[in-house]
This record gives sequence, structure tokens and C-alpha cells, in this order.
Amino acid sequence: MAEPVLTVRNLHVRFRTGDGILHAVKGIDLDVNPGETVAIVGESGSGKSQTMMSVMGLLASNGWAEGSVKYRGDELVGLSPDKLNDYRGSKLTMIFQEPMTSLDPLYRIGDQLALPLMAHGRMSKSKARARAIELLELVRIPDPARRIDAYPHEMSGGQRQRVMIAMALANNPDVLIADEPTTALDVTVQAQILELLRDLQKRLGMSIVFITHDLGIVRRFADRTYVMKRGEVVESGGTGEIFSAPKHPYTRMLIDAEPTGRKEPVSMNSPLVLDAKNVEVQFTLKSDFLGRPTHVLRAVDGVSLSVRAGETVGVVGESGSGKSTLGRAILRLLPASGMVRFEDRNLMPLDRGGMRPLRRHLQLVFQDPFGSLSPRMTAGEIVTEGLLVHEPSISRKERDRRASQAFEEVRLDPAWRNRFPHEFSGGQRQRIAIARAMILHPKLVVLDEPTSALDRSVQKEIVELLRDLQRAHSLAYIFISHDLAVVRALSDEIMVMKSGKVVERGTAEEIFERPKEDYTRDLIAAAFLHERTPRAPAGEPLAT
Repeated sequence: MAEPVLTVRNLHVRFRTGDGILHAVKGIDLDVNPGETVAIVGESGSGKSQTMMSVMGLLASNGWAEGSVKYRGDELVGLSPDKLNDYRGSKLTMIFQEPMTSLDPLYRIGDQLALPLMAHGRMSKSKARARAIELLELVRIPDPARRIDAYPHEMSGGQRQRVMIAMALANNPDVLIADEPTTALDVTVQAQILELLRDLQKRLGMSIVFITHDLGIVRRFADRTYVMKRGEVVESGGTGEIFSAPKHPYTRMLIDAEPTGRKEPVSMNSPLVLDAKNVEVQFTLKSDFLGRPTHVLRAVDGVSLSVRAGETVGVVGESGSGKSTLGRAILRLLPASGMVRFEDRNLMPLDRGGMRPLRRHLQLVFQDPFGSLSPRMTAGEIVTEGLLVHEPSISRKERDRRASQAFEEVRLDPAWRNRFPHEFSGGQRQRIAIARAMILHPKLVVLDEPTSALDRSVQKEIVELLRDLQRAHSLAYIFISHDLAVVRALSDEIMVMKSGKVVERGTAEEIFERPKEDYTRDLIAAAFLHERTPRAPAGEPLAT
């Protein structure tokens, strides 16, 4: 058997913090063989990203690595940055989760692709540009000769990730490290990126280390898997073996963490909370010199929906389909036309003052709990902020009592209400965001991608919490997501949106078991919801 291209032995990673030394990675061993895909899985904080950051010599300034990391027998731990640069970018490369933060917004794509070619390949500027066009073509960017002069903001999320892959492949590396490269992408784009990586691996013969918490991807993509928990490898082996017969309880928990179960159907006698008809939202993209619109985008194009008390309507589709815009239009947070009736009132004629008394009944929970929580306020102040607007006469003591109640309802310790957002995990912050909405006793809650940034095990907890809150308070939900497993577990009815229109709607069972439209079938297939077999051996096609 060929010698591993990358060998890690007794690796420790530590960080100096205000609370002392944090031991992030605790003496792990890991091998990557030529041409294979190795997955490293685990929840946030398990140490999987820091393991590979130490391999690349990219730890934060307060961190250091001990142990051994060898690339084809050459020791990397302890090398100076100049010596490490002989390996990274040419032999070992890395792509990250969010390409928009990895690409410089001030430089054109071609200039950024040329940098590693000029630094490691010693190419002239003209040759580097020609090679950059070849790389864009390799990663299937359409019209590469024109797109090479685009800025990052002029490309979609999937295209930006392809640019990052092109940059990583610029000097034909032996090992590509991919750190959650598809988490922020729609399921169809995820599938395209994974297929692209598989194709490039086969053509170039490189090894891939895939860091992720999405076990559906691991099952389809990896030859071998390492499972990490709190800085340690608790289980490793062939991917098929790990999924079919996991030995460690933590591995079994991760495999079982996908949201399961189906929502209990709502009674047809349940009162109608929201009825929206022919909702349209338009954005003017270009105007002439007189200010008249010349290019109008119909972000939401004649969409109708209704939600009863205790019912969940799931809204799915790719980025740009209009699903989030629809949610904001229904809550009157965007200018829109059509009819939106909440209980017995038409919301469309109401101005900002007319909407204010109704806001407490119409709540919104956002995708990124950290971005939507003020870092300068305690969790208790955040949760009770709405009470200052809608119940200004109640005392501070009463607000604090209600905050304690809200914390208990979302299964957080009420004693934590004096902590700040950065002192909570991602799942705990999302519970705080939910508590902020629930403290006002709403009737309708729009949930906009509330679980997409969370680990699968945390997603499952949030799904169960949302179910319990809905059952206890007869809440009506509009659940917006591209995570079809979560939508299936929560929804009574599902609407599939594309380019601002509803292309298909039906019960969760009808949509997932008997989809009518090709677009819906593509979404389901891309999410691997009907494909649960391990990756085929090298050189063999996957079952479809």
C-alpha cells in the first residue's frame, strides 16, 4: 500500500485565552492516503477545523501546535512561515466555508487567481492570467474570459466557491482541505460543488480532507471518516462501516441527529390566522435619467398562501427564489401589492403607525442569531426589548419575571439572562432569538432559515422546541428554508418557489413522496433525501 501523503501523530493544539489555556485538539492521529477522500466530522467546537488549520500553519496568533505533521515524510510542525510557504498553496491548499470573506472585495477575480500562480509557479503576469482563465473553465464558470474581470460581489455564492476551488487548484496540489465548503449554499449548488470536487479529484489524482457536520455529504463523498468530539478522535474507519455499525455513542448520536418525525395535522376547524393573495414585490434595478424604471425585478410574483392556528407552511427554494422576500412582505416589512389579511384585518392599507399595535402578534426569527442580537445588551434585555414598546407601563421587576419565564420556555437556565450573546453557543443564541419573539405571545411567526447555521444535533433540538411551542400556543408558522429535512419534519403544507413564483405546493407527504415538477425533484435529489447508500468504491458510479 502507498505511503500516506499526510501523516498526523499525537497532535495537540492549544490557545492562550483570558480564562487560561484552552486545549482544543488533544493528541490525535490521522492519515490521508494518495487520491482518497477523508472526512473529519463533529459538532462545532470539536476541534476539526483547528486540526487542519494547524496542518496548514494558519492558527491564530494566540495558538500553537505540538506533535508531528508530515507531508510525504517532511515535518511541518515548527517550520517558519517562509518554509511553510514552500508547501501551502502548492502541495497543501485549503478552501473555507464562506468564500465572500475569503475573497478580497477590492480585487478582480483574475488578479486574485493570478497571485498563487505568480508566487508559487513563478509565472509572468500574462501567463498567470491565461492559466487563471483555464482554471475558471476547469471549475465550470461560464464565459471564463469575461468573468475573470468580475469582482466577487458580481458572482453568486456557488460561483464564488468555484473561484476558491480554482485558486486552491492553481498549482496542482497533492492535498485539498475543504472546511465546510458547502454549508452556506443551497442544496442544488451543494450537489454541483461536490460533483465538481469529485470530478477534479479523479482528473488530478489529489487527496481531499473534507471537514463538515453534514453526515449526508460524508456518506456520499468520503472513503474514510474520523469522528471528533471535544478535541479527540472517538471513532475512525471506513465510511460505510461507521454508518452501518457505529461503535461510539457519540457517532450514533450524530447519525441519529437528523430531524425526524412528522407534524401532527392541524384541524380544518382551526381559525385562519393569515390569508395572503396575489402578493407581489418589485425592485427597480435600473432607471432612466428621469427616474423612470427601465429594469424591474419581480422578486415575488403573484404568490398566495394561508396559515391556520397551529399550522406550519414551509417555503423552500434556492437563493433568489423570493422566499425570504415573501416572508418580509407578509409582515409588511417591504413595500408590496396584493392582499394580506391577518385575522379580520387587511394589512396592506396600514401605515407604519397602523401596523405597530399588530407587530407583537407578527414576529420574525432570523437565520443568524449572532447577527440579530445586540452584543451590547444582556440576553434578558434582548428578550424583553419588545415589552418596552408594546407594554411600556409594566415594571422592571415584571419584565425580569417574564424574561425568566421565556428562558424556561425555550429550555435555557433563567440565571443566564444576565450574560451577553458572545457567552452563548449558536444553538443557545437561537433559543434567545426565539424567546424574544415568544415573550410577546405572537399568533404568527415567520422563521427565516432559523436552523441553517447550526449543527445537526442542535437543529434537531430547535425543531423539537418549535414543535412544542407551536403545540402549547397554537402558533401559526411560515418556515422558510433550503434545508429540506427540517422542512419535512415541521411542515403541514409546503410551497416550492422558483424565480418569485410558486411552482408546486402540497402536503409534506405529496411534495417529498410524489413531486410533480422537475425542479422539486431536483431539490429533493440534491438534498440526498432519497439517497442513503455509502459512497461507491473508487472508480465505480454511485447508485441513483
